[in-house]
Amino acid sequence: MQEKELKYIAEHYQTPCFIFDLEAVKERVKKMREIVGGAYRLCYSIKANPFLIPTMAEITDKLEVCSPGELSICKALHVEPTKILYSGVNKTEVDVTDAMEYGVIYYTAESLLHMDIVNEVAGKYQKKVEILPRLNAGSQFGMSKEDLFSIYANEEKYPNVIVKGIHYFAGTQRKKNDKQIKELDMLLELIKEIQTTFNRKVEQIEYGPGLSVPLFEGDDFSDTLKPLENIHAKLKELSEVVDLTIEMGRFYSTFCGTYLTRAMDCKSNEGVNYCIVDGGMNHLNYYGQMMGMKVPHIQHLHACDDRTEMNWCLCGSLCTTADVLVRDVSLQGLHEGDYLAFNNCGAYSVTEGIHLFLSRTMPLILLRTAENEYIVAREMQESYPINTIQNYE
Repeated sequence: MQEKELKYIAEHYQTPCFIFDLEAVKERVKKMREIVGGAYRLCYSIKANPFLIPTMAEITDKLEVCSPGELSICKALHVEPTKILYSGVNKTEVDVTDAMEYGVIYYTAESLLHMDIVNEVAGKYQKKVEILPRLNAGSQFGMSKEDLFSIYANEEKYPNVIVKGIHYFAGTQRKKNDKQIKELDMLLELIKEIQTTFNRKVEQIEYGPGLSVPLFEGDDFSDTLKPLENIHAKLKELSEVVDLTIEMGRFYSTFCGTYLTRAMDCKSNEGVNYCIVDGGMNHLNYYGQMMGMKVPHIQHLHACDDRTEMNWCLCGSLCTTADVLVRDVSLQGLHEGDYLAFNNCGAYSVTEGIHLFLSRTMPLILLRTAENEYIVAREMQESYPINTIQNYE
């Protein structure tokens, strides 16, 4: 965002706050669509940033929902239930019932137990829903190939579900695209094996490529869509065999987010310059940031004309030595009253922060719809009531 607009926000709204630029995320998805060329569909994992749900519901083909709470958010925002893929571990009968009553018809199965639960609930409602068993990729998620094949071998056990294909996701922020290429080749071979073994077609693949985005100084920001371009040919090859959807969160939303915080106290201790800001690690989080050792892109909004360059350790307002946003960064003329805008935090940061620690106030959240036009998505909220004993006398 331009410095002029950030100053406007600082003057007219409270800090700390997150600003999510809806125009920026729309433009990014538009550019992704140009690469994809209609060959496969786009799914947004709402855990990356639930405040983008209404926008992403309009511009992507599906929304991946991974918890009962996320489903409740979608209900509150009147998301079309047929756009929802209900995913995630630990689905209970209550959870699936809730989703089915809302009208969700697409599910993933993390295990044979999930297959049984979804089938049973669908039977109670006399519905036939679609399901994608998730193939394990070396973690606690998904099922073994043996369990996957047992589903295909015994589909009559699940009369109330239609097994449409496979869900596969291995990890996030994977910078070497040869990993995705190998996975896509594996899926192509698996499709052939299922067709040969069970004499039936695999109709759909929901694939999470875990494409990486640059976040810190030294990362390459020259073409942030390059990872998608690198694997597009192989994705297109797979899409010619099955109905393919790629599922992502971070890759869509990272660059639409800015965290604005104010310098409250500047001091020097034993040769180190410390700046305490009104936010902190309870709000701001970057994937791969290690105790503030890496430097994200920061815009400095000055309150005075001083431009003396000094190195600073930027710390938050929490009473813990862990609250270091950046361990060592060079800034010009940093003073109390200045504002610092941390960029590229549109994914996960807003929900991954440890908001309840030390009962600090939760940040304001703004949605930018155009220059100097904003919607207050969430006012500042106190966290202390959640940390207070209820009914204490």
